Amino acid sequence: MKSPDDFHKYLVVVAGGKGTRMGSSIPKQFMTIAGRPILMHAVDSFVSAFPGIDVIIVLDPAIFDMWGHLCQQHSFTVSHHLVAGGEERFISVRNGLSMVSRDSLIAIHDGVRPFVSGDTIRRCFDGAARYGNAVPVISPSESVRQLAVDGNSHPVNRDTVKLVQTPQVFRSDILLKAYATAIDKSFTDDATVVESAGEKIRLVDGNRENIKITTPADMIIGEGIYKLLKGSN
Repeated sequence: MKSPDDFHKYLVVVAGGKGTRMGSSIPKQFMTIAGRPILMHAVDSFVSAFPGIDVIIVLDPAIFDMWGHLCQQHSFTVSHHLVAGGEERFISVRNGLSMVSRDSLIAIHDGVRPFVSGDTIRRCFDGAARYGNAVPVISPSESVRQLAVDGNSHPVNRDTVKLVQTPQVFRSDILLKAYATAIDKSFTDDATVVESAGEKIRLVDGNRENIKITTPADMIIGEGIYKLLKGSN
């Protein structure tokens, strides 16, 4: 049975969003938690887990220069490739995949998830090495209701529901084929693209701290998570 050590490893960070829900002129992936840009926190987690990983960052070309200045300002020396993002997430990921080689494992990660744990990263790579893909999930802690077309709703057994996170990790032959043949470019995550190509998706445990920073309230929560994690180390 293969392990991650049998593959070259890539990280494709999707960070092309403009963060309009933040109400800030600074892209949300560049906003700081504990004085460091969110995107750098995200990349650091993977480099700590797998020091030799190849890093590809997908950004809006309009903010390439801003990213370069931030790298200098924060002494960010992790070697990485910059790739231009597209109008849709699907296009951004596909652009990032143009930089990867065959016979590899590829992690696709949201650039605004700064607190993915090393354990989650390793579980995802382990699962992908064994089964071809691995997607981290957590269980919802609140009650869930599903909306109907007529405006009514009904309760859903939350034991049958999972919240999906990133990184989503795939063997390169599976992911590249799925992106090459996909027709619907409105997919919101990579597992859905791969599933549409006929693959069974494997779920692994994520970590609850691995939140996606999308609103000002998330920034406050993120500062708290950072302090909690640093206090436990």
